[in-house]
Amino acid sequence: MVPSILIRISRLYRDDMSAEELYEATRGVWRVGPRRELAKYALAVHDGIVREVYEIAQWQPAGTTPYLTRNKDKLPVEGRWEFEGSVAPPQIRQAYLGLAVDTYFKRGQQNPITYVNC
Repeated sequence: MVPSILIRISRLYRDDMSAEELYEATRGVWRVGPRRELAKYALAVHDGIVREVYEIAQWQPAGTTPYLTRNKDKLPVEGRWEFEGSVAPPQIRQAYLGLAVDTYFKRGQQNPITYVNC
């Protein structure tokens, strides 16, 4: 797998989410460490399946970029980060979309973030 950050969005995910809602649920706001800078892609994960793949352009402190589908005022921002990016190129997206990645998360793991090859 390419250097990636797997992000479980279980609480925010809905089957009928728009592409914008899925992107905004995935991109922020997270407690992530410096390893975030090594990740080239962010994978939105729900029920152990990759729902979308984003190419990360840059990380910003949480609350510094606009959200269209989430109430920014209710998001926790202190000590958290959000990324800006876009849907990954077709060859990367096709390689990971629909992939089962539950084995990357330890049993009982509460942290929604897992780094892969970072």
